[in-house]
Amino acid sequence: MKNTFKTFILLAGLTALLLAVGTAIGGKNGLMLALVFAGVMNFAGYWFSDKIALSMNGAQALSESHAPDFYRMVRELCLRANVPLPRLYVISSPTPNAFATGRNQEHSAIAVTSGIMNLLSRDELEGVVAHELAHIKNRDILISSVAAVIAGAISHLAYMAQWAMIFGGTARDHEDEEGSGGLLGGIAMIIVGPIAAMLIQMAISRSREYQADVVGAQICGRPQSLANALLKLEYGNKRFPMVVNPAQAQMYIVNPLTASGIAHLFSTHPPIAERVKRLQEFSLQRMRFDT
Repeated sequence: MKNTFKTFILLAGLTALLLAVGTAIGGKNGLMLALVFAGVMNFAGYWFSDKIALSMNGAQALSESHAPDFYRMVRELCLRANVPLPRLYVISSPTPNAFATGRNQEHSAIAVTSGIMNLLSRDELEGVVAHELAHIKNRDILISSVAAVIAGAISHLAYMAQWAMIFGGTARDHEDEEGSGGLLGGIAMIIVGPIAAMLIQMAISRSREYQADVVGAQICGRPQSLANALLKLEYGNKRFPMVVNPAQAQMYIVNPLTASGIAHLFSTHPPIAERVKRLQEFSLQRMRFDT
């Protein structure tokens, strides 16, 4: 219920932003066009966010005949997690990573890169898949998928506004009051757009990853396997940088984008070292409880 409320807040924020930008650039006509566009985006964000996310990341359906062992492993984990088998996809990339998407447990998907399949051991891969199943089980994949669509739309609008300002903004300087908003609206969008996209990504709390780590460790039964996987994934993403839309980065189990200095403070992912530390502490607690 909480995540559903967040989703509608984000959709409302996108609608308000699009309407404001449309009015600033095109006056009443721009407002009407933005209203139509916002309606389409809201509809697509809810019903097709998973398809959009999979398509934008180049994911291809993974058939059981091509990966029978992987399907068998995922089925076993789904039984432990008590969730339906998600659709499985593969992304042709040497970068080891994975993400889950969809609007609910019955309409979910997990995408893994070819790199992660080659890099991790079976136990470590189980930990990663269990983490993604935890996102599905916790019902937070919808807000993650919708946020990616929204952030991508805002970034695209900012890009469009730059070209609109370059080729059309100056000519509007001496037009009537309604039309002269085009240049100012373009400048505002260039500044506000990326910031808004970042804030929407930051709205996806880092606590989601911590929670998914713990639930994933419970599902696979080996917290240390997931911890080892995270360390390998962090190294692999630095060695083989992934070309991915920044708006999609928050969906992955580890951040595919490199960030250093102050930019690291705005990362949508918590530090790997902290995640590993919490998993190790959780593993010790389980050992004490078992003894």
